[in-house]
Amino acid sequence: MPQSLNERACIGWWWPKDRPPLFGDAEVYRSLQRVSEPILLLNVDGKVAIGEGGHTVLGRDSRIESSQNPHERTKDESLDAAAASRSRSDGYPILAYVAPCRPENLGDPGFREDYRLRYAYVAGSMANGITSAEMVEAMGRAGMLGSFGAAGLSPQDVEAALDRIQARLGNLPYASNLIHSPNEPDLENALADLYIRRKVRVVEASAYINLTLPLIRYRIHGIHRTPSGEIVTPNRVIAKVSRIEVATRFFSPPPEKMVSQLVEQGHITRDQAVLAARIPVAQDLTAEADSGGHTDNRPLVTVLPTMIALKDALQSKHGFTMPMRVGAGGGIGTPAAAAAAFSMGAAYVMVGSVHQACVESGTSDAVRDLLAKTEQADLAMAPAADMFEMGVKVQVIKRGTMFAMRAGKLYDHYRLADSIDAISKDQRAALEREIFQKPLNQVWEETIAYFRKRDPAQIDRARTSPKHQMALVFRWYLGQASRWANRGETTRRLDYQVWCGPSMGAFNEWVRGSFLEARQERKVVTVAMNLLVGAAILTRVQGIKTQGIPLSPTASRVTPLGVEEIQQCLA
Repeated sequence: MPQSLNERACIGWWWPKDRPPLFGDAEVYRSLQRVSEPILLLNVDGKVAIGEGGHTVLGRDSRIESSQNPHERTKDESLDAAAASRSRSDGYPILAYVAPCRPENLGDPGFREDYRLRYAYVAGSMANGITSAEMVEAMGRAGMLGSFGAAGLSPQDVEAALDRIQARLGNLPYASNLIHSPNEPDLENALADLYIRRKVRVVEASAYINLTLPLIRYRIHGIHRTPSGEIVTPNRVIAKVSRIEVATRFFSPPPEKMVSQLVEQGHITRDQAVLAARIPVAQDLTAEADSGGHTDNRPLVTVLPTMIALKDALQSKHGFTMPMRVGAGGGIGTPAAAAAAFSMGAAYVMVGSVHQACVESGTSDAVRDLLAKTEQADLAMAPAADMFEMGVKVQVIKRGTMFAMRAGKLYDHYRLADSIDAISKDQRAALEREIFQKPLNQVWEETIAYFRKRDPAQIDRARTSPKHQMALVFRWYLGQASRWANRGETTRRLDYQVWCGPSMGAFNEWVRGSFLEARQERKVVTVAMNLLVGAAILTRVQGIKTQGIPLSPTASRVTPLGVEEIQQCLA
């Protein structure tokens, strides 16, 4: 049977000064919210109370040093003085003690230091500028890391965004996305060139299956030793990975063949090649669980511990002097999820889907409205535009849009037919009427115009490969579907492609009935601070529970906080 409070051994004694013990769930929750202050839970006549201020002596039967300066006298003298100055009849036994837990102390201190952050919190890149320059700037000013959503944009558009970000953030931290582009290697190479030229010091590498030469060139550009012998890598890579074999490549030195190729091309020296063998491709890796966009739908509770164990093994195997770290992404939509990730050892949390509904995101109000109503089951997998031919899929919203079904139909045609001309007349007419809403010949002409600027090699290949031509035409729909959504194109509302994971539904359920239910109130820093402060509160709740003290749901339920309330928690 459960012990009564009077049967529990106390861990110390507390004597009041200005305030008597405080009772009730409201006082317990208020104490939990003050994350900069310790919590003392007392046994007062068989009831749980909160002690604030006063004098505290911790230790079973008070057999440890008092809260007075332990360096001024011996342990026994301190205990004797505490016992002599106050009788136990005036004090209250302490049932549980929980230390302060500020949100800036969550995660790995080295991660925060290396990236010059206050919080171990990353706004992950969402393609087509959905993680906008405005969002990246807001993150940087708040002491967090934002990664610009460069995927799907031209190098010219990415450089324009960098112009703004670098001008407004100055020396504050930021990152930009470098996505694996197996069908457009020239584009990936151009972005790596841009990042090196513009001295973008952090890239988020996403959707990689294999390492590429542009990524490796970016990573080891400028590598050198300090006079003290320390290896310095000016360019950092944060990899976003869900597969063990891919994580192994990122947590290993750059492939020798690629390094030799860079030496031959004159991009690095032989001395730099030697140094490259002493570093991992990515010092930091996000274990990507069930996320929006490219995902393997892995559960975080399995993929994160696995990636951490892999990191430890490869750190030992390669003898890297720089510590490697693993963060958590995918499914982080509530304070409970963030607290769980940190408790499992995540160096940082990365949030994506939830930010898409924020006012700073580079999407439309129509999509924000859709996201604010999304539930966890309102999702489906659909073919990915950038890896269409490979059968790779992305997670999207299915509620209020027919994109997933229509994109799946296109992939079925691609898989079964060798060319557009091999599709039956009736089926082609249905595609033109229901999906493309224009003749496929016209779509092909628009596709030619697009790739003439972006990657002319694709046109040449399509002219000799009808199957590739069909892929490019079908990818036209997949690419446009995202742009229609971002622009809020009302005539194509049923074709919106909105990348989203179940964290969005979890967030909506958590904020229901609060001010954050309205999407107009969802500012990215407010959302981020709610997740972090809430995670700190729940960490303290768990600290109480692990000491065997039950808390009522009312006393431990974390609710969304306004800006002033957050400041009060941190004071």
